[in-house]
Amino acid sequence: MTTTHAVPVTVAIARRADPARSHEMVAWMRAGTGLAETFPGFLGAGWVQSAPGSPEWHMLYRFADHETLSRWEESPQRRWWLTSAQGIVEHTRVERRTGIEGWFEPPVDHVVEVLDTEPAAPVTPPRWKQAVTIWLAFFPLSLTATLLTARFIADVPLALRTLLMTLCLTPLMTYLVLPRITRALHWWLHGQPAPWRARRIARQS
Repeated sequence: MTTTHAVPVTVAIARRADPARSHEMVAWMRAGTGLAETFPGFLGAGWVQSAPGSPEWHMLYRFADHETLSRWEESPQRRWWLTSAQGIVEHTRVERRTGIEGWFEPPVDHVVEVLDTEPAAPVTPPRWKQAVTIWLAFFPLSLTATLLTARFIADVPLALRTLLMTLCLTPLMTYLVLPRITRALHWWLHGQPAPWRARRIARQS
């Protein structure tokens, strides 16, 4: 019998609301979280305000897999909850994360409220920085694999050689190389001072 591995899905939603109605906004988000908690597969939720007095809010909720997420998103309870905020809340962006972007999510500094153990809505680096980071991980790994296969299995047909390379490179990229590079470049990805500059400033102060 074949079993399917469930992959948790995190949904991040950007919303806008009048800063003067922030108490209503928080109450509305709590109500939505309370409804979501009654659905199987719910793993947690949280929200964050971009800055004190800002109209920008970011909500995050997480379900065990796409199926349980769909049950919540297609439910009459959620439809009622969304319509109850008409005239108060403007929905601006929705993102679903199950894969590579999770590596680029930093911890949140200004948290309004977090339920369970889920982080509040993350802010990811610019796409071009993500692309550069992935390239920095992929290029040396790909070059090394190409040189090794050309030397040791050059007589193997191209399609099979490529298959072997990708089978080896994918787990190496996923679990070894890319996580280390993103940790090393965390300061650059998120617009922070370089570690050596931060240490120099600390010594001077």
